[in-house]
Amino acid sequence: MIAALLLLVTTLAAWLPAAAADMRLYAAAGVKAPLEQVARDFEAATGHRVTLLFDTAGAAEQRFLADPAATFLVTTQARLQAAEKDGRLRNGMTSVIGATVGGLAAPPDGPGPAIATSEQLRAALLAAPRIAFSDPARGATVGKHFLMVIEELGIREQVLQKATLARDGVETMHLVLEGKADLGVTQISEIVQADPRALLGPFPDRFDLATTYALWLSADAAPEARAFAALVTSAAERARLRAHGLRPPE
Repeated sequence: MIAALLLLVTTLAAWLPAAAADMRLYAAAGVKAPLEQVARDFEAATGHRVTLLFDTAGAAEQRFLADPAATFLVTTQARLQAAEKDGRLRNGMTSVIGATVGGLAAPPDGPGPAIATSEQLRAALLAAPRIAFSDPARGATVGKHFLMVIEELGIREQVLQKATLARDGVETMHLVLEGKADLGVTQISEIVQADPRALLGPFPDRFDLATTYALWLSADAAPEARAFAALVTSAAERARLRAHGLRPPE
């Protein structure tokens, strides 16, 4: 996979402008690790710089729209479709990157509770002294879903009384790994990127959450921007996406 990826980057570099460009990419934190790696590969091969700015899916979209110098947006496919429909995004190209699944994490120094069924999840959430999840008010996809889950389980008030609202999934995992939260709720890709040993598993089938991420850029973007977008969504990247807990498109 690495050889094919480097060949693709080298091929792209051959037809890019000689002058180095500085591009800005706003992205949901669920795709942080693979985007960081592909940006390093691209910069090394082409000399073009990609500044990566991560946040929740909703906050990344808001920051992109407020930044006239922004080049790329990576957020949920549903958000991109809605923004194109209402005119916030115009004349662009969208490419699917892959999907991730919502799940739970616990400090990796113990076995952690079972969460495979709704009953087990309910018991684990009630038993945990401290729970962290991304702030739904900041556009966190899993955070919004988790509010629905605890509502349906009938334990919303009990959970919120002991919950910490994190800025995003990256911060959620910091809280878990630093021993400041006994359970963390975020995308499985963010859990795996932080520490695979912390993964408890996905939500039970009843509450399954799969989120598709995609990349958007203007249809008249510069050649170097189109080259980077092609690399992010290339077949050569799929093994890397899987390694970081995402499901690339078939």
